[in-house]
Amino acid sequence: PNTPYSEIILHVRFHQTEARLQQEVMGHVGVNLIYGAFYKHQDPNKLLRYLYDHIDKDAIEIDTINFSGPLFKQVDNRLISLQLIKNGMTQAVMFDASGDNILPARLLYKKNILALRGSFRPVTKVNVDMFEKSYNIFLQEPNVDEKHTVCIFEITLSNLMSQGELDEKDFMDRARLLCSLGHTVMISNFKEYYRLVDYFADYTKKQTALTMGVSNVLEIFKEDYYTDLSGGILEAFGKMFYNNLKVYLYPIQDAETGEIINSNNLKLHPRMKEFYKFFKYNGKVVDIFDFEKKYLSIFSREILQKISNNVSGWEESLPKGIAELIKEY
Repeated sequence: PNTPYSEIILHVRFHQTEARLQQEVMGHVGVNLIYGAFYKHQDPNKLLRYLYDHIDKDAIEIDTINFSGPLFKQVDNRLISLQLIKNGMTQAVMFDASGDNILPARLLYKKNILALRGSFRPVTKVNVDMFEKSYNIFLQEPNVDEKHTVCIFEITLSNLMSQGELDEKDFMDRARLLCSLGHTVMISNFKEYYRLVDYFADYTKKQTALTMGVSNVLEIFKEDYYTDLSGGILEAFGKMFYNNLKVYLYPIQDAETGEIINSNNLKLHPRMKEFYKFFKYNGKVVDIFDFEKKYLSIFSREILQKISNNVSGWEESLPKGIAELIKEY
């Protein structure tokens, strides 16, 4: 009594179209929420699972939940959002620099979207350069208005798995570093790029772009990447590029020859060459030319190795303030 309110705010998306069924499901969610709030508030992860009691998993999607107030002062909403994906309650969650979960629809609806996928373990000057240079190109697109544009740093759930288990501490470390730079972070269950683009298409028909390194592009042009689709790579690319998508390509440097590899000289399987040319010459693959050449030798895995082995000199490869945060934690 007399303490400030403790609140649980959640957003539900119905997967049923019939009003009677929606009302029935909402009633179950309400009862489960009241029960969970009173009897399981000390264990938010268990409270989450209780929300689906007597409800078919396919009936609803809980895509945002935020805990606040004195009862939940120890709760990190970023970790809770991770549990939403882990429990199969939603496919993607987003949060802002302060760590609060954001309703994806509110951020993405009718917006131009630029997304950068990576492991960000840790975030480096290469990642920042990729983002800044591709963002400058994105703003030059004919229909892109800066006021209606969102930029997203995206990490897939498969990228957070360590020996088959979800490494929550590792996730929090990466999220904290990205948020310290002021970025919006998205965690998704989309291993394949076409599923990510398909997700964006639910919210917007405006310009969408993905920033990729050459190695990622080589990956998406491998046929065995799409064995789960009956239409294979053709079906995947149909889904990926139908909504005016563009790929901004960040080059890599050949370690042996020193050659800069971009969209003109990347080496694909002979079967894929003509297929790739179709997208390149239709302006779907755009090179980033004003990249910082000195950053091409920076690799997250090498920096991580240096940090683990206590080798000095890794700090110069990270954006301002990131090295200090890593040392602090």
